[in-house]
Amino acid sequence: MNNLRTYLTMLFVLMAFTLSSCELVGDIFKAGMWTALVVIVIIILLVVWIFRKFRG
Repeated sequence: MNNLRTYLTMLFVLMAFTLSSCELVGDIFKAGMWTALVVIVIIILLVVWIFRKFRG
């Protein structure tokens, strides 16, 4: 049991130093922001195109 506890502690310390979760979360939010911005622009352009189509 003591050997397992040492192994898990070393694994946790290794993961804490090698995985930069804050950077990963930041990149995900940046990608989400740009994706949302592109989708919003496409929807606005689509609404304007439909509106112009009906007006003639």
